[in-house]
Amino acid sequence: MGKRISSQTRKELLEAVRLRYRESSKMNKTRILDELVVLTGYHRKHGVRLLSQPYDTGAKTVQDERIRSRRVYDEAVKEALIVMWEASDRICGKRLKAILPELLDAMERHGHLSLDREVKRRVLRASAASLDRMTKVQETKEEVA
Repeated sequence: MGKRISSQTRKELLEAVRLRYRESSKMNKTRILDELVVLTGYHRKHGVRLLSQPYDTGAKTVQDERIRSRRVYDEAVKEALIVMWEASDRICGKRLKAILPELLDAMERHGHLSLDREVKRRVLRASAASLDRMTKVQETKEEVA
């Protein structure tokens, strides 16, 4: 087996060939792909995927913004859930989800909790799995301390 090229050289080779590959005919794409496979040792399918990817500028894309905007539960929601979880004697997320509406109303009525309408809506909308994830973080912090 011949010498292997470094990962940096492979990246540079991909950047140099990517535009030419996309603009080529099917016959030329096959030839370019054959050369890439021989030089890099990549599997053909992996080479096709790499050559078909858009050029990475390092800048943030719209897709990065979409992923970041998916986060629904901010610190206010998390803190409210932890207070209610503690008040319910740290029950699991499935059971907490079932009693959450009544617990929230009772805690607000007795002055133990005061939530904004939007935070309250998000708390009530949280799934049992999300409740478990948010309270697990709290358990982990307490174990460390």
